[in-house]
Parts: sequence; C-alpha cells; structure tokens
Amino acid sequence: MISIWSRLQPYWQLTRMNRPIGILLLLWPTLAALWIAAGGLPDIKILLIFIAGVVLMRAAGCAINDYADRHIDGQVWRTENRPLATGALTAKQAVLAFVTLSLLAFLLVLFLNPFTIMLSLVAVMLAAIYPFMKRFTYLPQLVLGMAFGWAIPMAFAAQTNSLPVIAWWLFVANIVWTTMYDTFYAMADREDDLQAGVKSTAILFGKNDLLIQALLQLGFLLIMLLIGLQLQLSMVFYLGLLIATMLFIYQLRLSKDRERNACLQAFLNNNWVGAVVFFSIVLHYSLV
Repeated sequence: MISIWSRLQPYWQLTRMNRPIGILLLLWPTLAALWIAAGGLPDIKILLIFIAGVVLMRAAGCAINDYADRHIDGQVWRTENRPLATGALTAKQAVLAFVTLSLLAFLLVLFLNPFTIMLSLVAVMLAAIYPFMKRFTYLPQLVLGMAFGWAIPMAFAAQTNSLPVIAWWLFVANIVWTTMYDTFYAMADREDDLQAGVKSTAILFGKNDLLIQALLQLGFLLIMLLIGLQLQLSMVFYLGLLIATMLFIYQLRLSKDRERNACLQAFLNNNWVGAVVFFSIVLHYSLV
C-alpha cells in the first residue's frame, strides 16, 4: 500500500488534489449556472456529471499547467516543489495525465445532449491553451476566466438545450471575478515572474494593482446586480451580494501592503465569495 501511494502521490500533487481551492472556485459559478438554468434544483444526473466534470477538468488543467511551466516552477518560491520541478514526474507523464483526465471528462459529457458535447470541445481547448498564455500576453488571467467560466454556457446547454443571454452575462461576470482573484494570486508571485520573464495582470497593473482590483470587484458586483434584476431574484440574493461586497473590502485591506502571504489569503478568500453568491441563489429558488 505504501508503495502504491508513493507512486500515486506525485500525480496527486500534479493535479492539486491536495489543494481543493481550484475545484471550489470552478464549482461555485458552475452550480449557480445550473440552478439558474433550471429555475431551482437541476436534473440530478446533470448535476452529478458537472460536479465530476469540474473535478476532472480542474485536475487536467493543473497537469497541463505544470507541463507548460516545467522550466519556470523551479524559479518560483510557491511552485519549486511541484512534481515536474523536482523531477518526481516527467513532462511526458504530465501530458499523459492531462489527456487521460480530459478523456474521462469527455466520457461524462457523452451522457448529455449533442449541444453540450459540442461545447465541451471548447472547454478542452481553453484548458490546454491557458497555461501557455503567460508567455504571450499580460492577460493570462483573462484566459483563465474564460476556461473556468466555460462550464456556465455548458450548464445552460445541458439543462435547457439553449444559450440565453443571461448565460453569457454570467460568463462575463465569471471572467471578471476570475481575473480579479487570480491577480491576487499573481501578486504573490510578481517578483519571481519578473525574474523568470513571464507575464501576468499583476505585472501589467503595476502600482495601480489595488485600484484596478477594486474596479474589477465593482464590475463583478454590478453585473451580478443586473443579473439579479433581470431574473427578478428576491432580497436574499442581494443580501448575498452585500456579504460579497464586504468580503471584497476585506481582501483589499488584506493585500494593501502587497505582502505575499496576504495576497494569497486574499485569493483564497474568494472561495467564500463564490459560496455566498451560490447559496443566495439556492435560497432564492428554495423560497419562491
């Protein structure tokens, strides 16, 4: 048993199963989209497929991310112990893990309608290209937002076999939110990224980072407010947005000195933002 675990442990670390924050940040907006698309509790089969798909695709994204960063991670304090950086796994093994996990996720999608199957191909493409964006653009966080948010149109397609305008508003809101919280993450790595020669929004924003972060937070809240008004959501949803606003203010206060661990804590705090918004949506549909 010890021998088996010693072989599996590097893959566990490669796919970040030991750090579930990425799963949660991807899961909350996906679940919110499913609830809105269904007008309440979604089809149980669809719900279970999407939860499993989130876990698999996040793991696949981590594997291809480490492949893309295999020559960089050893230079960054936060990533220097990742399996490819230490030599515990090879680049070929990371790619194989990405392909295997993506195929497993695709097998799940085959139980859904043809429209969702077609959209899933875009999800795989976004997951594959995101890790390489930091070499070409200062906006890799924007691409991450698209990759994380693509589950939203897929959720509407699976539940309603259509893509209403509200699905795209939720998609845009998720891009804004993801760009913001991943910028906090990038702020913790800014000095190392500059040294390694890779790009990020944290580097692009420079000294104006916290101001732009505040504007992104405001943008997310305004879009979610418009979504609430369009869907005629009850006061419980707006109470959720108020709590999210307070959490955003807390994140800005945490990161005011740009200290590494504080920026990481601000990033992690967004789990509560996602949870609060999702449960406020669940409560609305439970009470109406």
